Amino acid sequence: MARAQATGRWGEAQAVAYLEAHGYRILARNVRTPHGEVDIIAQSQESPASLVFVEVKTRRTDSLGPPEISVTPLKQAHLLASAEAYLLEHPELDGDWRVDVIAVQGGPGGGAVHIEHFENALG
Repeated sequence: MARAQATGRWGEAQAVAYLEAHGYRILARNVRTPHGEVDIIAQSQESPASLVFVEVKTRRTDSLGPPEISVTPLKQAHLLASAEAYLLEHPELDGDWRVDVIAVQGGPGGGAVHIEHFENALG
């Protein structure tokens, strides 16, 4: 389990770097709600700015398929409920929001890294 956790943390760090390089401002990481955890909460720099709840999925190889296929309908429901719970706790963040998925393939220790960003993945 420790290897999977290390890969997950590495993937989240890759996703943060990707988002920042694409103009997003990171507001929070690993936010727990009654419905599950949100990996990253960011703000887009588009006009108008959107609040973005990001689920990061990381796999070392594609032997089990791409990382994004592990965002099951049940996980999607948890993501949506988690985003809504967070917004209820933070009414000052009123405005547009969406849920994105970032798929990271690769792993710590070198090698090629592939990142795919699925915007508005639940919409």
